[in-house]
Amino acid sequence: MSEVAVAAGGRAALRGRLGSEAPSAAVRPDTRRALQLGLAAIWLLDGVLQYQPFMYTKAFARSLAAAAAGNPAVIARPITWDATLVGHHLVLLNTIFATIQLLLGVGIAFRPTVRLALAASVAWSLGVWWFGEGLGGVLNGGADLVNGGPGAVILYALLAVLLWPADRPGKPAPCIAARAVGAPVARALWLVLWLSFGCSALLPANRAPQAINGMIVSMNSGQPGWLAAILRAAAALVAGQGLATSIVLAVACAVVAVGVYLPRRAAAAGLALAIVMAVVVWVAAQALGGILASGATDPNSGPLLVLLALAYWPARRRPARPAAPSAAAAAGSLVG
Repeated sequence: MSEVAVAAGGRAALRGRLGSEAPSAAVRPDTRRALQLGLAAIWLLDGVLQYQPFMYTKAFARSLAAAAAGNPAVIARPITWDATLVGHHLVLLNTIFATIQLLLGVGIAFRPTVRLALAASVAWSLGVWWFGEGLGGVLNGGADLVNGGPGAVILYALLAVLLWPADRPGKPAPCIAARAVGAPVARALWLVLWLSFGCSALLPANRAPQAINGMIVSMNSGQPGWLAAILRAAAALVAGQGLATSIVLAVACAVVAVGVYLPRRAAAAGLALAIVMAVVVWVAAQALGGILASGATDPNSGPLLVLLALAYWPARRRPARPAAPSAAAAAGSLVG
């Protein structure tokens, strides 16, 4: 009987070494990879939207030129030059723009090219942020969380950096966003982003009595009935309440900003608040980025802020596993 037990123990140890262990030991899905695929899907959506018939009209060039308004000359002149160039070669350049965004999405979704595509997406995002969004209104006082400021496209670059497929040596990262850049840098980026949202909400142009109401009303054109009804209700709710709404937004953004420095449960609550704010603003103020009406080039900042919050979600604490007994020890216990 002892020889049979020893043989059984040996076969079990051999199965473990060959990788036929129980299903519970299977590799868990990589959350960072799932977030990368989410980012890839948004890039693909951007590429599809760029192929819309509207983008092949002079209206697209005029929308690019409008981004120069209120910016310093050093920022505005290149924007105007770019808009003029696009207007003269509309079909060719818009097709190139759309194809680049599709390729970025495919490249991020395909593992062998994910690094190259993420790096290219940072460069492309910075270019579009300047030439397509006028730095998101940061320099002309028009940036606001409600209208997608400081520009949705800069969030693509931020996500590409935080989801970079690399891990810093040392202790496990507290969240996905900290794996490549480290916890201090990741938390500082989150703090700066959300504090900028809070500060922009208090700018004179954004706290005027009808400022936020006007932003919402401007998104109503061409929307389906159900979404138009939501926008009308939201606009009525904040009508004449620009200052009060701005203060509430600023306080909420400040809470979200410092939340990543708090203990795990409090940090999760702050991130949950960020997700709720992103979804509410996306639906009730940004009209899903206008993707259901003609003319939208991206879904705006809502989905990107949700992805960003999920990247900061506190990692689960895995309990320490007891050391597995060696085959010889297991065999000895069975013999005894």
